[in-house]
Amino acid sequence: MAGRFSGNGTAVALGEPAPAVPLYQKLLSDYALRTKRRRLLWRAFRSRHALHRVADRTGTIRKGDVLCFVTLRNEAVRLPHFLDHHRKLGVDHFLIVDNGSTDGSADLLRSAPDVSLWHTSTSYKASRFGLDWVTWLQIRHGHGHWCLTLDADELMLYPHYETRSLQALGAWLDQQGQRSFGAMMLDLYPQGPLSAAVCGPGDDPLSVLQWFDPGNYSVMVQSRMRNLWIQGGPRARMFFAQEPRRAPTLNKVPFVKWDRRFAYVNSTHALLPPPLNEVYDTTGGERTSGVLLHTKFLQIILDKSREEKERRQHFANSALYDRYYDGVMADPVLYCAASRRLTGWRQLEALGLLSRGGWV
Repeated sequence: MAGRFSGNGTAVALGEPAPAVPLYQKLLSDYALRTKRRRLLWRAFRSRHALHRVADRTGTIRKGDVLCFVTLRNEAVRLPHFLDHHRKLGVDHFLIVDNGSTDGSADLLRSAPDVSLWHTSTSYKASRFGLDWVTWLQIRHGHGHWCLTLDADELMLYPHYETRSLQALGAWLDQQGQRSFGAMMLDLYPQGPLSAAVCGPGDDPLSVLQWFDPGNYSVMVQSRMRNLWIQGGPRARMFFAQEPRRAPTLNKVPFVKWDRRFAYVNSTHALLPPPLNEVYDTTGGERTSGVLLHTKFLQIILDKSREEKERRQHFANSALYDRYYDGVMADPVLYCAASRRLTGWRQLEALGLLSRGGWV
């Protein structure tokens, strides 16, 4: 994607000229972001006491291994396929924080030889939605590695993923002088109501979640941290039509050559230092990018939404999203006349949702 940004904290449409910014404003903004990054790293350091080792196999991590960091709760249905999918892509070791699962997720993870597992029962919301915990593990174990940071309902996809591993992608990015790789989150859904998307443990969620919105996406650049801001898809269309700017953010930077000085700011939507967020081309071309297939809309989301509405752990202002939870619990049909059946990454490339860029 091509885009420009200004330095005044506003969002700028891709392709718009960037307004001039006084030097003193830029210096003040840079200082504020450096201070913020140090504060986030300090939070992560303090959060280490909340993590209790369940199975620590980090001693087996080798130089050059690709690592995957995850925070989860009650994901036993998705976990077997999630692990298998990313093992096939080339993840060598998973570092996972279990936030009080009660469905057997911890037992499944404890026995996996390529998983290191920590447990915490402290507040997900108070830990910056798990980022404090993950950042601490990245400080300890991620330095110098290509690191994938995901939710358990996300499946990474990128050009040539069937034949080229994450190690190959990381090596190519190294050659290009790029330390980060962007991906758009693509919501998948069934053709019928959400209750029809029944998936058992170990089953491929894509066997029942086969449809997506091919368009209706808006793309801006958040100038302060230079990150993209993408919104749209079925959640914006169905649940936020009257308040589109409250719709979920779909841009992510999930694959990063990690340094212990880095820190995610808001999920994996943006991180510091700001140059890591420039996963788009600023000169008119395209950079290689991927998608995160979002398997949120399985049948289990009906019960999960009821639970999360009560727990109020997933949004900074949870009360604002009560209508969203109510809408999901009503068991809607997200499918519409414009929906497309997912066929592969080349289809997504043709639609402009991912790009090979120079990686041909």
